[in-house]
Amino acid sequence: MKRIPQDFIVDLIARINIVDIVGHRIKIKKRGKDYWGNCPFHNEKTPSFSVSEKKQMYYCFGCGAGGSAIDFLMNYDRLSYPEAIEELANLQGITVPHVETSTETNRTQNQISGQNIRRDLYGLMDKLAQFYQVQLSTPEAETAREYLTRRGLDKTTIEHYKIGYSPDNWHLTLNYIAKTPQDKKLYDQAGMLVSNDNGNQYDRFRGRIMFPIRDRQGNIIAFGGRTIKANDSAKYINSPETTIFHKGYQLYGLYESQQINRNPEKLVVVEGYMDVVSLAQFGINYAVAALGTATTEDHIKLLFRATDNIIFCFDGDTAGRRAAWRALNVLLPTLIDGKQIKFVFLPEAEDPDSLVRKEGKTQFEQRLDNGITLSQFLFDELLVQVDLKTPEGKAKLSSLSLPLIAQIKAQSFALNLKQQLGDYLGFLDITQIDKLLQQYDSNESATPSVDDKIPPIKMKLTTMRILIGLLIQYPELAKLVPDINSLKQVKLAGIEIFIELLNICHERPNIITAQILAEYTGKPIAKQLNTLAIWEHRYAEDDISAIFSHTLKELYDNILAQRQDELIAKDRVTKLTEAEKKELATLILVLSKKD
Repeated sequence: MKRIPQDFIVDLIARINIVDIVGHRIKIKKRGKDYWGNCPFHNEKTPSFSVSEKKQMYYCFGCGAGGSAIDFLMNYDRLSYPEAIEELANLQGITVPHVETSTETNRTQNQISGQNIRRDLYGLMDKLAQFYQVQLSTPEAETAREYLTRRGLDKTTIEHYKIGYSPDNWHLTLNYIAKTPQDKKLYDQAGMLVSNDNGNQYDRFRGRIMFPIRDRQGNIIAFGGRTIKANDSAKYINSPETTIFHKGYQLYGLYESQQINRNPEKLVVVEGYMDVVSLAQFGINYAVAALGTATTEDHIKLLFRATDNIIFCFDGDTAGRRAAWRALNVLLPTLIDGKQIKFVFLPEAEDPDSLVRKEGKTQFEQRLDNGITLSQFLFDELLVQVDLKTPEGKAKLSSLSLPLIAQIKAQSFALNLKQQLGDYLGFLDITQIDKLLQQYDSNESATPSVDDKIPPIKMKLTTMRILIGLLIQYPELAKLVPDINSLKQVKLAGIEIFIELLNICHERPNIITAQILAEYTGKPIAKQLNTLAIWEHRYAEDDISAIFSHTLKELYDNILAQRQDELIAKDRVTKLTEAEKKELATLILVLSKKD
């Protein structure tokens, strides 16, 4: 049988950020050094769920749930241990290795079988995409081909995006893919089957032009289907969310764009599949689209990782401007200095697909270059709501804009907006805006802080627990213990695990808390170490090294006292050697001075 190497798991944890993993699934907000939110594992009104970016750990002070990103995926997404590792590895674009092992329990065999589901789903979706591509060449797909021709798509573009056609038949695709009951089950898990009220199952996509949706690694994870029937009630339908597809976390066309240019100078965000493909047909191969959902924070993060210049392209009608405003509100808390954001609004009744075919590449790109900045769009939207000729209008502008500016962590962006707001309000000094923001911030934080509401974990503190707890939370403290050999003869509860932890930290100087805990997954000591990892010690950060050193000194004093007791006990039973007598005398002298 095979297993996932422990070294790979430890290294994988170093690649990810638990804040991104948790924040994609629940709402968390930074307060102090950690992120907080309502626990997803029990009902609560007051946030007691914390996520530590430094430790790469989460912990709920209400129900006690806690662990690493792997544990969170296992509990929240209900994945097995290997499946959670596979999910994190997929996000990083790396393959999970397996090694042979001679002893595997039935439980482990089941886990590995579960882990293979993702791999099998990727294989199934790739097979489906190939099937749809072949179907596009059949006589039945003539109408689909004519539609694509009318939209101006050539063979190269169709192949680049793997566009295909789903037969207009209730079971044809199912019968082709699902040769066995297991195949059918996998087909259903991929979201490709629909069940009616009678329990009958049939193909989700029928008689549609198919757009494969690929993740950043190029795996096909879902499909979008465009009808070619005039009487069809739904123009587009998408795959439902599955084990491998979360629509709020993917952008259509991003993989294809980065295949042409790994580091695109800019990306333009449009609304539909055909917008992306049509723009690419005209050489504008840097367009992406959200998958039937509004722009999310995860979409923004994907964009920021890919490029420094982002252009949001919307219809110029009321609905388009509303969509743009929603995108702006998602953008503000995630802004990063050095990124350039623009908004482009198209003429009425036009979309990128129709307009680029009318204007051509050069003129369309001029529109993109002439887009308005984020700050200009923000104030354009606010100014139509106020009358700056009156004090009341200026006060309203202040009340509308301050909550938006307060969300921005990027200093240059915030400074720019404060300067513009100051100009509109007639303030000569930007510090007046800062004072207003401070008032706003103080009103926002008038409620008790999360930390004040959370009771500390009750735990009897001993010398060893303090040392182990601090070492797990601050692995760099290991360098304060250069000589581990002197600890090996000590007979003290917990000394073995302390020595083991020191060795791990010495071997991996940059190891973090979650990686340390990953080394002990499945071991009896894991629960105790997890408790120490989330122990709220209440020590000032600047004092941690001194407290560790002082506690370590106490440990060495205990070692000396222990050795003194051993020699005294031996002396009562048998005579000490001359060397032992000298050692005892030295210990008595040293320890008496400490008293």
